[in-house]
Amino acid sequence: MRPEPRSRDETLALRRRLVGSSCKLFFSNDPMKIIKAKGQYMYDENGRQYLDCINNVAHVGHCHPAIVKAAHEQNQLLNTNSRYLHDNLVDYAERLSKTLPGKLCTFYFLNSGSEANDLALRLARQYTNHEDVIVLDHAYHGHLTSLIDISPYKFRNLEGQKEWVHVAPVPDTYRGLYREDHEDSVTAYANEVKNIIEQAHKRGRKIAAFFAESLPSVGGQIIPPAGYFQKAAEHVHKAGGVFIADEIQVGFGRVGKHFWAFQLQGDDFVPDIVTMGKPIGNGHPIACVATTKEIAEAFAATGVEYFNTFGGNPVSCAIGLAVLDVIEKEHLQAHATEVGNFLMELLKEQKMKHPIIGDVRGSGLFIGVDLIKDQAERTPATAEAEYLITRLKEEYILLSTDGPGKNVLKFKPPMCFTKEDARFVVDTIDKLLTDMEKEHLNQQKTSTCAT
Repeated sequence: MRPEPRSRDETLALRRRLVGSSCKLFFSNDPMKIIKAKGQYMYDENGRQYLDCINNVAHVGHCHPAIVKAAHEQNQLLNTNSRYLHDNLVDYAERLSKTLPGKLCTFYFLNSGSEANDLALRLARQYTNHEDVIVLDHAYHGHLTSLIDISPYKFRNLEGQKEWVHVAPVPDTYRGLYREDHEDSVTAYANEVKNIIEQAHKRGRKIAAFFAESLPSVGGQIIPPAGYFQKAAEHVHKAGGVFIADEIQVGFGRVGKHFWAFQLQGDDFVPDIVTMGKPIGNGHPIACVATTKEIAEAFAATGVEYFNTFGGNPVSCAIGLAVLDVIEKEHLQAHATEVGNFLMELLKEQKMKHPIIGDVRGSGLFIGVDLIKDQAERTPATAEAEYLITRLKEEYILLSTDGPGKNVLKFKPPMCFTKEDARFVVDTIDKLLTDMEKEHLNQQKTSTCAT
């Protein structure tokens, strides 16, 4: 052990020397050294406390004692692969099955959301005997090669779009193709999927899957209009494909009203495959794919075994069970509804006050604030958003941006985030926006006087 901890600058120098430069840091101009976290707070090497508004991985709170205890106790007994019988795996699968629609009754356990999405792609292709995939614009589904290929957010900056990938417009009713004033945006967006399928068929292509985040996150904290998934799935099913719901960012009660974000679409919508990651283990590397018996049996019919060395190991499943226990015992789903609604109300009050806020959207503790330069064109206020999150960091609040224009403030805090936290954040945003507006006004006056 080192006799004393490294300074922030020493750690940064070592990272720059030893870690790939494409592995980016938050606040790269002034990166933070975080050495401790608890609940919704993170602490740097100087003991300064930061309110974490973005860490949806620490779903029930950083270092939750029940999660730490479950991991420690199981680690002292056994941690091995899933080729041996162990109650934790089947207990966890049974618990998860109770949160999902009945037909989603077969589970595969893995180590990361990327692994889960890669397996979902394999399941879909084996079941349908088709290759092509429809994805939403700006989507991100993981870092494996197979997932970069279906992530417009990534592949547009790399080798481009493969012939078997088809990109549908993101169902964004604020700045998308069909907006809030459209007479039937649901049908219009679903018809875009239908048109893609028809064009693919003309080229001899066959659709294996429609792959969608239940709530597009990187795309800008988007809430698809209810009914869109049903209509899109109808077109996909007619084409012989399946519907894959990526819940890696938004599952496990984050949306408040429901345990799964896809349930916001209505009781009559059930995906064929659901993928899970990030919050499932509260920071521990565990992921899951849930699907139907029919799809699982088609996958097994190849005769090729699916094996994941540590997917479903006893420690991971103990942690997964503990996360479900905490969500239930601490009523975190109801808490997400109550606190999320409160935060939305506060943010909408700021929208009335500050013209830079174009839209406030969300469900539970998944909320986006769309910053704009002008009300008519809704031009993304990219520089202003970047300046705001930098200033918020100086006020000990960690927030970040997303969306194609990097102008959407994204709220995805640990589920223990409180009304007091919400008030603190919004009051600070109000103060900073007021200061920005005054500065802008002063610059205009100076410019006018100069001319």
